[in-house]
Amino acid sequence: MKRTLMTYTSLMTYTSLMTYTRLIALALLASLMLAHSAVAQTAPAGNETTREPAAISDGMTNPYAAMTPGTPITTEAKTKFAADVDLSPLRDLAVFHNGRVKILDTLAKETVSSITGKAKYFDYLLSEGGEKALRKRFDPLFTMLDLIIDPAYYQSRPLIGVDFLPLREAFLKRLFTGDAEIEWWKRDGRLKPDDIDRVRESVLQQDSMNPGFGVAIERMEFGRQLYANAWRYLLMVAPPTSDDRWQHVQQLPVDSPAKLAMAELASAWQAGDAPRVNAAAKSLAAELPRVNAALYPTTQRSMERLYNKANAFEWGFWVYALALLTLLLAFGTGRRTLVAVGVALLFGALSLHAFGFVARCIIAERFAIQNQFESMTGLSLFAVTIGSAIMLIRRQWLFGAAAAGVGFMVLVTATQTGIPGVNVEREAPILNTSVLLKYHVTIVLLSYGLISLGFIVSLFYLVTHYASRLKAGVSDRAVLGGGSGGAVELSAAALGLEDDAAKGTGRVLGDLDKAQMIMLQLAFWGLGVGILLGAWWADHSWGRWWAFDPKELWALVTWIVYLIVIHLRFTTGKNRALITAWLSIVGFVVMLWTYFGVNLLLPGLHAYA
Repeated sequence: MKRTLMTYTSLMTYTSLMTYTRLIALALLASLMLAHSAVAQTAPAGNETTREPAAISDGMTNPYAAMTPGTPITTEAKTKFAADVDLSPLRDLAVFHNGRVKILDTLAKETVSSITGKAKYFDYLLSEGGEKALRKRFDPLFTMLDLIIDPAYYQSRPLIGVDFLPLREAFLKRLFTGDAEIEWWKRDGRLKPDDIDRVRESVLQQDSMNPGFGVAIERMEFGRQLYANAWRYLLMVAPPTSDDRWQHVQQLPVDSPAKLAMAELASAWQAGDAPRVNAAAKSLAAELPRVNAALYPTTQRSMERLYNKANAFEWGFWVYALALLTLLLAFGTGRRTLVAVGVALLFGALSLHAFGFVARCIIAERFAIQNQFESMTGLSLFAVTIGSAIMLIRRQWLFGAAAAGVGFMVLVTATQTGIPGVNVEREAPILNTSVLLKYHVTIVLLSYGLISLGFIVSLFYLVTHYASRLKAGVSDRAVLGGGSGGAVELSAAALGLEDDAAKGTGRVLGDLDKAQMIMLQLAFWGLGVGILLGAWWADHSWGRWWAFDPKELWALVTWIVYLIVIHLRFTTGKNRALITAWLSIVGFVVMLWTYFGVNLLLPGLHAYA
């Protein structure tokens, strides 16, 4: 018996030694890969999204702006004019821009955002004390047409967005001497074209070599050029054949009804005659689709108009937040009614989310997962769908709360933080080389969604574990702030174990461990398959399976974290659930770096993502 025990002990020691040897080897492999990833890689040809120039030559002048500006209009008068005009007939007119046909409403949003750095242009109305206290926001379509027809108005208005604070300060310190004025415009984030013109050369000569100034100056100059040339991009005339290019309205024959309607719109706009503008807008909206009507888009325009109007992703994250809050209240109070409301809100948010994603796929005419914004909306949609399905199958509402949490966190980040790729654009040519891409990216995003779900479930486990081990005399209820129960009861309700919670924390922690392992195992296998498919696609597209690209390396490091989890599950004793929960947190952090840090901060072959 003693010899058997010694043999067993030796075997366990040997097994543990081999396991940790493998883990050390994996860590060394990861270190070598990280060192290699520090070497910047140049993205191959084909990674860039195609952008086509305007069809009007540089020798032409803006035909819609007055040759000699009239009496300067006040902000108050401009505000009243904006309220009186009705531009709704123009919103869904087709226009060709940056390689795809979109609607005028979309072009206006993109143009205003690129120039001002804001979703909408706003101007200041003076208060009774003469201070710039009241802000008036203008519709992007009105702003774009106003920039084209009355550009002189904006020369002395805060228009050009300068998002890099040091560059903005460099301009402001040359423009103003008072600290109060400098602070005001620092907060605003925009500069007047006249002010930029006054000190631009001084700033470029003295500050252009400062770190970060190059990219910021490039964006500012792009905004200035777009302000001066927005009229050139009105490619609103459908081609006679599918092989021809879209034409500018100004390229139509002199007697074309559409060209005459556009001229009348500009003339009425300059005169400030809102009724004439409204009549001309209706005429233009009726005439343009009649030019080469066979190739003028119909259904796609309606879908894009609905996509813009619905704003499904922003409404979606608010409904996800309500679903998460309602489910957490349900767990804390034990009210079944709140569970039903939370689940209903979750599926309402999922419906909004799915509509936005599907509509974007239809508008883009591709599976919309091919840039940072699209992959985030896809990732969260896949995660919420899986979490909701598991919730219904297992009747454990914790999965619904985790799904709502992921949906909220990802969508609020995608829509509110300036993530690249918000505008619907043509895909980079390299992404259209093989159907493997769709499977590779979809499976990897599914695994990232599962990692996010596992992260939230593991948080539940950690809170429950540590709350149950507090020193004697500190109640669970006091730690979490009351309710009908503490962390154990909260987790029990989330798992549908309210009737069994009195049996102790063991049952609750055991079920939480099972829940986190469901997510982490699915994530492990999903990410592994996704990496293999990525290598297959890389061989098909770039002619090599593996290029030691930062994205490839960090995806492998993320997978190694979960490989370690699998190893430790077989070799660790009673604390394996706790170790798994902490490694889930570590894996989530590594995944965030792989997904955001590598994409946004490190150069490499995945520059389009």
